[in-house]
Amino acid sequence: MPLFLALLTALLTIRPAPPPDHTGLWVVRAYYNDEQMVREIASWIEPWEVHADQGYIVVGVDEAQYARLEALGFRLEIDKELTDKVNHPVQFSPLQTDGIPGYSCYRTVEETYAAANSLADAYPNLATWNDIGDSWEKAALGSGHDLYVLRLTNSAIATEKPKLFAMSAVHGREYATAELLTRFAESLLWGYGSDPDTTWLLDYHEIHLLLIANPDGRKKAEAGRLWRKNTNQNYCSAYPSERGADLNRNYPFAWGCCGGSSGYSCDYNYRGPSPASEPEVQAIQAYLRANFPDRRGTDLNDAAPIDTSGVFVDVHSYGELVLWPWGFTASPAPNQRPMQTLGRKYAYFTGYTAQQSYLMYPTEGDSDGFAYGELGISGYTIELGDWFFQDCATFEQSILPGNLPALKYMAKAASAPYLLPAGPEALSLISMPVSGESGAPVRLRAVINDRRFPAGSGEPMQEIAAAEYTIDAPPWIDGTSRVAMQPVDGIFDQRVETVQAFIDITGLSPGRHTVFVRGQDVRGNWGVISAQFIYTQPPIVLPVVFR
Repeated sequence: MPLFLALLTALLTIRPAPPPDHTGLWVVRAYYNDEQMVREIASWIEPWEVHADQGYIVVGVDEAQYARLEALGFRLEIDKELTDKVNHPVQFSPLQTDGIPGYSCYRTVEETYAAANSLADAYPNLATWNDIGDSWEKAALGSGHDLYVLRLTNSAIATEKPKLFAMSAVHGREYATAELLTRFAESLLWGYGSDPDTTWLLDYHEIHLLLIANPDGRKKAEAGRLWRKNTNQNYCSAYPSERGADLNRNYPFAWGCCGGSSGYSCDYNYRGPSPASEPEVQAIQAYLRANFPDRRGTDLNDAAPIDTSGVFVDVHSYGELVLWPWGFTASPAPNQRPMQTLGRKYAYFTGYTAQQSYLMYPTEGDSDGFAYGELGISGYTIELGDWFFQDCATFEQSILPGNLPALKYMAKAASAPYLLPAGPEALSLISMPVSGESGAPVRLRAVINDRRFPAGSGEPMQEIAAAEYTIDAPPWIDGTSRVAMQPVDGIFDQRVETVQAFIDITGLSPGRHTVFVRGQDVRGNWGVISAQFIYTQPPIVLPVVFR
C-alpha cells in the first residue's frame, strides 16, 4: 500500500495540470528538456522566472499561449498561488488616502512627479526637474505625460563630473522600481551636508534619475493590471488590452536581430515596427547621447577604453538579478570582465544573482545593450524582488536596505566603472583630535576591505598594498595633494586592513573640511572613495592684560 501511494503521488506530481476554469491569465511552471527550448520562445513571450537548476520557467499565459507551449514540448503545471494573485489583485482600502491602490508605499505617477518637483524646489542648488520628452499619449493624443529626469549635483562646483544615469518603470507593472529611485533621490538630498559620503557624491558627480520611463503604461498598471508595454494604439488594435510596444525591445542597437523579441504587435515583447519607433525611447536615447560621449567603436568586438566613465542602470522587477550585456548572444561583451566585477559588487549589497543577460533568455533592442553597445557605458539591468506588485513589507524591509547602498556604490564607481570595482573599499572612517588642544592633529582611521563580493562568486580578492587621503577634493582633481596612510598593525599583508594617518590641520581654514580616502590592492587596483568630515577651530587667543 505505501508503494502504491508513492507511485500515485509521483504520477499526480508530473501530470500536466489542466487550465483552470476562468478567463484570466494562467501562471504556469513550464518544464523543459534543454535550455534551447527557453531561448526559442523568447521571440514571443518573456519568462517571469527562470529556474535553470530545476529545469522550469514561470510565465503568465492565455489559452492560446498555454496550448502553444504544450505543443512545443513543455510540461505545464498551474501555479495556483500566482494565478490567484494575478487574477485577484489587492483591494483598495477606503482608509488609504494616497499611493497606488492597495500599495500605500508606492506613489502614483502624479505623486512621484509632485515629490520630485518639490525636491527641486527645496534644493535649487542640488536638484533640477527636467522635461526630456513625451509619452506616446502626450505626443499622439495631447493627453498622457511628459518624461522627466531628476538631475542631482551641486551646481556651485563647476568641474567635469562623472555621471550615473538610472531609470525605472519602463514596464508599468513593476511597482517597486520607481519608488526605489525616488527614495534614492530623497536619501541623497536629505543627507547632503550631514553625511560625508552623500555630500561628496553630489559635489563631484551628476546623478540623473528618470523615475518613470513609461508613465502611460504605469497608469494602466496602477489599476491592478499587469501592463508591460506603452499604450500606443497603432498596435494590436483588435485587442486593446494588449496594445503598445515593449520599450525594452525598441532600442536601435541589435533591434530585432536574434530572436529576443516579437514582431507580432499583440505579444508582450513586441519590439515595434522599427528601431526607436516609440517617443519614450526616442527621448531616452537622445538624453543619453547628449550626456555621454560615444567611447566604443562600431564593431561588435570593440571594447570601450578602460578609463571610460559613466554608469547606466535600468531598474526592473522581478527576479533578484543583476544583468549586463550582451542579451542577444552568448558571446561575452568586450568589456565583460570589468562589467562582471561591478555587477558582482552590486550583488554583494543585495544578495542577487549576477550574470550576463543572455544566460536567462535572449533579449535584443534593450536599454543596457544600447547604453553599452552604442556609447560604451557600463550598463546594467537590475531585477528587484519576487513579484511585479511587490508587497510593501518586502519593499521596505528587504529591497530598500540592499539596493540603496548598492546604487550609492554605482554612483561612487561612475568615474571609472571598468577600473574601480576591482579595488578595495574604504569603510568605517573615523576622525578625532589627538588631544583637546587647539590645532592638535586629527587622527584619521579607516578600514580598507577587498573582500566585499558575494561568497563563491569567483571574484579575485587581493591583499591591501596602500591607502591614501586627500583634503577638500578627490584625488582626480588636478593639484590635489595625496598623503599616504599607514597600517595600524605595521604591515600591509591582509585583504582587510585598518589604516590611519595624523592630519596636521594648522594650515587649514577654520570650519569643516572633507577628507577623501581610498585603498589599493597588490595588483595596483585603486578602489572607490569614501569621505569623512573633519573640523578645525580658530586658535584661541587669550587676552593680554597690561598692568
